[in-house]
Parts: sequence; structure tokens; C-alpha cells
Amino acid sequence: MNAITRNDRAALQGAALTIEINGRQVDAYAHETLIEVAKREGIEIPHLCYKPGMEEVGNCRSCMVEIDGERVLAPSCCRHPASGMKVSTDSERALAAQKMVLELLQSDMPETEYTRHNEVDYWARKLALGKPRFAARRQPPQDASHAAITVNLDACIQCTRCVRACRDEQVNDVIGLAFRGEHAKIVFDMDDPMGASTCVGCGECVQACPTGALMPARDAALGVPDKKVESVCPYCGVGCQLTYNIKDNKILFVEGRDGPANHERLCVKGRYGFDYAHHPHRLTMPLIRRADAPPKRGDFTMDPTRVMDVFREASWEEALEAAGGTLARIRDTHGKRSLAGFGSAKGSNEEAYLFQKLVRTGFGSNNVDHCTRLCHASSVVALLEGIGSGAVSNPVMDVTKAEVVIIIGANPTVNHPVAATWIKNAIKNGTKLVVCDPRRSDLARSAHRFLQFKPDTDVALLNAMMHVIVSEDLVDRDFIASRTIGYAELEQNVAGYSPELMAPICGIDADTIRYVARLYATSKGSMILWGMGVSQHIHGTDNARCLIALALMTGQIGRPGTGLHPLRGQNNVQGASDAGLIPMMFPDYQRVDNAAARAKFEKAWNTTLDAQPGLTVVEIMHAIKQGQIRGMYIMGENPAMSDPDANHARESLAALEHLVVQDIFLTETAYLADVILPATAFPEKTGSFTNTDRLVQIGRQAIDPPGQAKQDLWIIEQLARRLGLDWNYAHVSEVFDEMRHTMPSIGGITWERLEREHAVTYPCLQEGDAGDPVVFTDTFPRESGRARFVPADIIPADERPDAAYPMVLITGRQLEHWHTGSMTRRTAVLDAIEPDPVALVHPLDLSAIGGKPGDVVTIESRRGKVALYARADESSPRGAIFVPFCYYEAAINKLTNGALDPFGKIPEFKYCAIRVALGGEVAEQGSYGGGQVLKGMAQ
Repeated sequence: MNAITRNDRAALQGAALTIEINGRQVDAYAHETLIEVAKREGIEIPHLCYKPGMEEVGNCRSCMVEIDGERVLAPSCCRHPASGMKVSTDSERALAAQKMVLELLQSDMPETEYTRHNEVDYWARKLALGKPRFAARRQPPQDASHAAITVNLDACIQCTRCVRACRDEQVNDVIGLAFRGEHAKIVFDMDDPMGASTCVGCGECVQACPTGALMPARDAALGVPDKKVESVCPYCGVGCQLTYNIKDNKILFVEGRDGPANHERLCVKGRYGFDYAHHPHRLTMPLIRRADAPPKRGDFTMDPTRVMDVFREASWEEALEAAGGTLARIRDTHGKRSLAGFGSAKGSNEEAYLFQKLVRTGFGSNNVDHCTRLCHASSVVALLEGIGSGAVSNPVMDVTKAEVVIIIGANPTVNHPVAATWIKNAIKNGTKLVVCDPRRSDLARSAHRFLQFKPDTDVALLNAMMHVIVSEDLVDRDFIASRTIGYAELEQNVAGYSPELMAPICGIDADTIRYVARLYATSKGSMILWGMGVSQHIHGTDNARCLIALALMTGQIGRPGTGLHPLRGQNNVQGASDAGLIPMMFPDYQRVDNAAARAKFEKAWNTTLDAQPGLTVVEIMHAIKQGQIRGMYIMGENPAMSDPDANHARESLAALEHLVVQDIFLTETAYLADVILPATAFPEKTGSFTNTDRLVQIGRQAIDPPGQAKQDLWIIEQLARRLGLDWNYAHVSEVFDEMRHTMPSIGGITWERLEREHAVTYPCLQEGDAGDPVVFTDTFPRESGRARFVPADIIPADERPDAAYPMVLITGRQLEHWHTGSMTRRTAVLDAIEPDPVALVHPLDLSAIGGKPGDVVTIESRRGKVALYARADESSPRGAIFVPFCYYEAAINKLTNGALDPFGKIPEFKYCAIRVALGGEVAEQGSYGGGQVLKGMAQ
């Protein structure tokens, strides 16, 4: 159901009406339909085109009812009650009409496996219909051209539920109803085969289809599950709730669930990206590096089909002793700061909490970090500095309440697809969207204004907007006076950033800058969402400071439909940060160098803690080469692929005296390990996860892990014992309970409540509190209670294009693959859709080097080079190339710059100088996890 209807249902109730249904008086409301009233009263009316939450169209006519005093029957799905109305759902006329419609539709329904559970037959049985008397219409052929979805139009009843799912809910506008009369049919784009259309594989049409006309490909949903398990999606930060359908310890298919963030919607990864858990590459036994294995090198070539050339199987006891015992020896010999740990943003809150606790109490230092350092560290630094909290102020769903939404440095249709649907829904309801990005994202076509500024010029653009707001006195002076500090310094700073001066720098004309600034400042509710296009720069903290200042100077924060929302990348990057998986903060962002905070955790953990902030991800890599870090424990992270200047990261990992890796696959990082501990995939464990909206949700174990793979919490606890810690957690709920007693923000959330309600928003300070979706309504969590303005000036990228390297590289994710690809490239559907490494190149740039789409190009920076296939794509501006970082055979992070933001310590992934040449050789991919070899395995 659309968000506005859900959120405003109580307000729409109004006064009850009294109507009569089947001779019984019942209460009804003017906004309801008759079918909804009947359902509430336990009266079933046949229906096919009707689906709760969808637009009411009344085109199947199976729900006809008789209304006293009216000449013709009425479709109950789109007729509203009136006081005194008398309705009959089972009169002779109504039943005759219902039966005739169902019989006609049933006559066209083929008796095949994919129509076994169709809703036409369900209602026919309810009305005791026999075999239809009519001949079937001409049956169109099957379309199996899409990797995820099979189209069986012989089962289509043209109810248009798929059209409305695609057009109104997901707003992808791929599916339509074309032609007329007996030639009418469902089409994709301009009647293209589905696999050749612009379909993004979200599967919303499949979930909506009542007949089997749209089904998961390869008959994936035909099996009858043994059980259904309610859980959450393991991919992005939106936190979609889903249901696993399980048979014989295998996931058959996935359905969307009515969770607060998704209301049954899913994207292609959430719906089809599950079979990695069953892949033959899964680690199922502990492994120890062979004594006769070749020396570790950073320039390795990995082949997971030849694991035993490098590793040997071991018992858990031997592996744990080798892992924990050696780490303990290094700690005792070289000191507590000689060890470091990388945790995971894809693990649970409980795993993140125990991992950082292990490093701080077992290793004895704060050298613990995770991938937030590579994602939103600069955003968090700016938010903590400016407003006192690193979390979002408002949920994504608040875009439906905003008049103006600015999206900058983010591509939600790719990175947060379900969140993007709420944005598109808001646009259709009148919200004005402004997209600011060097690349033209899919949302740009729906935008009120699209500002395609030059890469690396965020501060110039944002300061120019603030200049307009200040110079035209569009600021909220009451808000500034009562709730902020530092405005005078900001006002002085932006005085020199007029739109006329900044236009040549950022590439946006002054009039457009002025228009957007006025639009944002004067709306009743403006909201800003941003992504890693803002944060992954050496001036990422300054970029975020400007966004915060925009919200503060206009008072666009602290109310529904306003605020600041850095879109979290991974499923638990928010929760992992909250749980203290960062080097300078204990859980709940309590600084390690704050004596009071340290005393609190020393008491809770019964130990002495290090007062010195630890090293960050990239700093640890440098410290290894300098001999300061000698041993590491890495859980579920893949820095050999995800770190900037990946060659340097691999050399550092290879130089470690001892590396322990806990993972589900032999990742590039695991290949450099001394001990590998086989862990559990997401569907194989239970835990809590915190999404981008500050929503704590429960993920439940759906299947058993393979072989001797163990629960991550068990592994962490076993290593802790070998490091001298007396830990004994009997259940994940015990870890959560310890967490909430050290983290005030979730203090009111109990495990029992999570199991009962599935999701609770924090801050939730006391048991029974509802939780606060919108925060900073009255005060900011800083010492003064006031937010702080922090001015920012233009700082150019660390590395600029020149004659030798004249172009710019931008990296990021793509829709079908997740992060470093270790999961999604082992998923049959996702790999089939995007099997090869590609560079998105502007057609004119591709032509300039004599290339055409599909040609191999070699991209080179001062740190390395890769070869991959060119895809002509106008979303990339001239002079800039976009490459996803998920492809091992073209590991683009070999090229990226490791220069750091001085505040957030985040590397500059989004900007480095490159040169491009036609030709080269793409590395073999099949043995790693992509391409035809993998697809054969997965099937």
C-alpha cells in the first residue's frame, strides 16, 4: 500500500457510516471500498484485479455485487459505501455474474504446472464451478528471455496487477497493456521480449500476478515449501523485510513482506539474490595454510577450485588454536597494539558488538574498524560534529511528506532500489525532486531539476546555494537563534561564493543555482539524501558540513518531511557503527579517549581499556608495512578488493605475520590468510540488524549451514577464550541484552519485543517506548543542545587530470551486484544479467579512442591498470568513466587513490586521474565466481 495511505489512515477514518451487507448492519467508512468492508466483516467476495494497496480499476468484474435500488451490478473493489446502502454479495444476480466471469477466465487458463496455484481456480472452487464450457482463446508463446522472470501470457487474464505494480508502485514504467479487443495483451516497453526490455528484475509483477502468467524463471517457485521463515534482506541499508520459502534445507524463492521500510517491495537482489548460500564454493571446513604453500604475495592469482594447493583441512580445535593462540602470542610478544581487527557491516549487531569487544578486551587496543570507513565515515564525522549524532534525522519514507527532496551524490535506483520507489511515488504525488550529481542517474528523468555539476565541485555548488539563501534573507532566523551556534562564521564564509563566481567552477549556471536554493529554503518541508558521491572524497567531511549547514540555516530539520539522510550502503553498516565497530568510539559513539565513557565500559566489561583511538582501515594497511601491525583478524570483510589502491592493500595483507579470516567464501582476502574459519551466510543465522532509518529488525535463521561451518558468534567467542577471555553466551539474545545495557539509544528494546514486533526504531530509551522515527525535534544531542555550523572552503581532489592521465575515474556499485561481488556473482540470476566487467563510457569518449560498445578498453592510473568491456552510456559525463568495483578480474580499486579525508579518514574513491586506451585482455573470470562456469554450477 502506498505510504501516504498507510501513514494517514487514522486521519482518513472520519465518522462511521451504517450500511447493510447480506442483511446484516455493519459500520463502514467513506474512504473504504465495499470489498474492504466485506473483508473486515468476514465476507468473501471473488476478486482478481483487486489487490490491497493498488489503484482500484474494477476491470475483471469478478467482484460484482447487487446494491438495492440500482439497475446494474457494481464492482465492489471500486465502489464506496453510502449511509443506508444495502448490499448483497450472494444474491442470485450477483452470484451469476461472478460465476460467468470466472468461467470465462478459467476457459483461457491452461492446465499446466505454473498455473497450479492460480487465483481464478481458487475462486472457481469457492463458487463450486465445474469445468468451463467455452473454448480457449489463441494462446501466445512463452517468453523465457529474462534471467529472472518467465512470461506465460497464455495464463494472463489482463487484470493489470502487473501493470500497476510496475507503473504505480515501483514506477519503472516497463509493463503496459497494448492493442485492443482479442489482440489486447501485456507488453514490455514497445512489445519487446522481456529480457530485451528495460526491466530491472525487481519481481514486483511476479508477486502481483494472480495466475502464473509471470513466474520466477526456471520454475523456481513451483516447489511447495516445507516452511516459511520471516527475515530481512542481506544487501543494502533499506532493510526490506522478506520471507524465505524453504524446502529440504534449501531456499526455493523469496517474497516481500509488509515491513516498515518496504511494504512488500523488493529489488532484484533481494528477490533473486539468495542462492549464493547454496553455492559449491562455500567454505565448509576450517583451513590452515600449508607449510609447503608458496610464500604470500600481493600480486597473487586466485583459483578457488585449487584451494588445497595452498590450504589443508583442519579440525576446529586445531584451527582455533592456530588462530587464537598465534594472535595471543603476537600480542604478548610485540604489544597490544600489534594486532588489529576488521569486522563486517553485513554481520548482525550482536556480531559487531562482540567483535569490537574482543579487539578491545582481548587484543587490548582500539585497532578495530569496518567498511563504514570506506563509505560514510566523513558523513558521520560531520554529523557528530554538527548535530551530535551520526544517524539519520528522518526515515526515507518521509520523502512522501516533503515538498522538496534533494538527492546529491547518490543513485538510489541502483544502490537503494526500494527507497527509490518511495521517492518516485512522492514525485507522482507532487514532491519536487532535485538531483545533483556528476552522473545522470535514472531518477534524473523524474527530477524537477537536474544539476549535473562537474566532478569534485560539491562545495562550490553548495556554498553558492547558501550564498543565495543568506543574501536573499531566506534563512530561518528564529531557528538559528534558538537552536544553533556558529552561524556568523558561516555567513561570512559563504559571502565569497556567489553563484556567478561558482558557476564556471561547478558547471551549473547561476540562475539554476539561485532557483534551487530558493526552492529548498522556502518549501514547507525539504529533505536531503546523499550517498558516497558526497562522502568518498578528501573533502567528504566538508561536503557533508555544507549539507548540514543548508538544513540548519533554513530550519529544514526536526520535522516530518525535512532533515538529513545519508543513505547507508550495507544492510548493517548503521548497526555496526552503533555497536562500536570503529576505532575511536565505544558503542553508541562514546569516545574511547573520554575518561567517563571509558570508565563505564571498563566496569561493564570488567577490564582496563586503551585510552588511545585506534587505527582506521587504510591506516592499518600502512602500519603493517611499517611493522607496527603484525597480526589481524578479519570477519566478513574483503579489503583486498574493497580498499583503495588494492595492490598496496594486498601487499600489506601478504606481509602480515598472521592473518585469520572468517568468511563464507574464499575471498581475495581469505586467499592471503594463515587460518580460514568457515562461517554462516545470512540466511543461516539469527540476529538483529539496523537499517538506514535507525530501524532495528530481526533476521531469523532459515536454513542450516553446510558441512562444519559454524555460527559467527560461536567463532568469535571461541577465539575470545583463546585470548584469555572468559566468555559464555548461550544465545544471541544474551548478547543483545548486554548491548542494550551499554547503549542508551536502544536501551528500551528487548529481544522479546523484537521477536514479537519484528522491528523497532531507535532512539528507544525506556521499555515500552514507541521509538522516534523523527529526531532533533526540540534539541540536538550536543553539550549545548544546539547544532553547530562549520564553514567549508574549496579543496581540490588529491589527484587532478593532466596530460598523462587526462580523464577521471568514478567507482561505485551496480544494481545487480553487491559490493565486492563475493555473494551476488555466485547467484545464478544476478550473474546471468551482469556476467562481465564493464566500464560505462560516454559514447563520444569511446568514439574518440576509436572504440565501439563491447570493445575491450584498458584503464590505467598511477597505481595500476585493468582491462574490461566498454559500455556506451550517456550517464557518465564527457571525460569521466564509471566502473563498478565488484569484478575480481577487473579489480578497479587497484587504480583508486588512497589519499584520505583528514577528518573522516575516508579514501578518495570517487575521483582519480586515469587514461584509457583501446585494447587489452580481460582476465579469466570463471574460476573466481562469474560467467558461464559459475552459472553452470549454480544451476
